[in-house]
Amino acid sequence: MPRTHDYRLNDSPWFWGLLFSVMSLVSLALIAPKYERRQGQIEGRYLGRGQLAVERARRAAGLEATSLSEDAVEMAEAPRSRLIPLWPIAVAATTAASACGWMLQREVRRQL
Repeated sequence: MPRTHDYRLNDSPWFWGLLFSVMSLVSLALIAPKYERRQGQIEGRYLGRGQLAVERARRAAGLEATSLSEDAVEMAEAPRSRLIPLWPIAVAATTAASACGWMLQREVRRQL
């Protein structure tokens, strides 16, 4: 079967996989600061509701009430680690971009 030199890069599914993977990494880099702020607020509310539920259970059990304000943490002093981080998505996108780039390179070498 003769090889044709009509090979177009954008006909390859590996090209599109690489393009979308790289764009997902760029998107993650752009939205990460906003995600950190928003996720911090959501997780703060979640943790606060958990502490409130524990306190309600203590009061319902007849135990001595404690002040929730004594255990409260300022948002600026709160730990920066998140319950739901972005790094697993970044690792998956990086892996996909690497695999697609490698397969695209193999395909281009085979076509030329």
